[in-house]
Amino acid sequence: MPWRQLKLRLRVHELEAAEALLWERGALAVSSSDAGADDQGLNNTVQPLFELEPGDAPLWDRLLLSALFSFEAELGGLCRELRSVFPDSAPEIETLAEKQWERVWLEDFHPIQFGERLWVCPSGHAPPDPAAVNLMLDPGLAFGTGTHPTTAMCLNRLAGISPEGLSVIDYGCGSGILAIAAALLGAWPVFAVDHDARALTACRENRRRNKLTETRVTAVSPERLPALQVDLLLANILAEPLLELRERLSALIRPGGTIVLSGILEEQTEQLREAYNERFDLEPAIVEGEWALLAGRRKSGV
Repeated sequence: MPWRQLKLRLRVHELEAAEALLWERGALAVSSSDAGADDQGLNNTVQPLFELEPGDAPLWDRLLLSALFSFEAELGGLCRELRSVFPDSAPEIETLAEKQWERVWLEDFHPIQFGERLWVCPSGHAPPDPAAVNLMLDPGLAFGTGTHPTTAMCLNRLAGISPEGLSVIDYGCGSGILAIAAALLGAWPVFAVDHDARALTACRENRRRNKLTETRVTAVSPERLPALQVDLLLANILAEPLLELRERLSALIRPGGTIVLSGILEEQTEQLREAYNERFDLEPAIVEGEWALLAGRRKSGV
């Protein structure tokens, strides 16, 4: 499956706002490189996509920011918005073949540790600790790798609570990384839920790659999710759908169960807290850079 890549040129002080806008508009990955090198013809090949660590600053005066989107994404409106907010950005769109993206993704993706015993590794890469819980991901799948701060926060939360024996829903599962991590850490049953058929296909492939059965991780659309209440629900999606799905998500968690919400900006946490506070005792937000995670326990009787 091909992908679409949007490139724009920015000054360093514009980076944070531009990255936030691209993630909000559905980017699957965002990277930055030296725009000067690109202008000199040094970056004409596909560049490895990477994410700066929170608080890190690039070394260049002008940046080439690249964002990866699904092939079906409508980018015309986004380009107009970018030109309005960043007048000198000159956004460009190009198509990447699946094999191009797979090579770039594999070159940049290395095993990452979460907590004391969970590793996320690209398939074909030897796990650094064979005795650990090792989650293997297909390098051809471009979303849900554990490198984005919101996914990393969710994985660290999972690894920290040790979900052995808990029933879990990963709502908006993408690649299935959270659902599969929960199952490998001992959760059962686990439901991976997404309205996007491509995401469910990716999740099932990664489930197979990690030698998990359908009864351990059931990948379903929201309409096919059975009526149930679980011990733990993770929703690493954007603020707007989290607000829209408040009633639905709340109803899926048993009293005393835990909800984990991410995919949200720090500035959006108070709005989410107000929306969910009636039914949940929410903890202080966990913040990584501009991104945040909210978690709490379902109250009884509401």
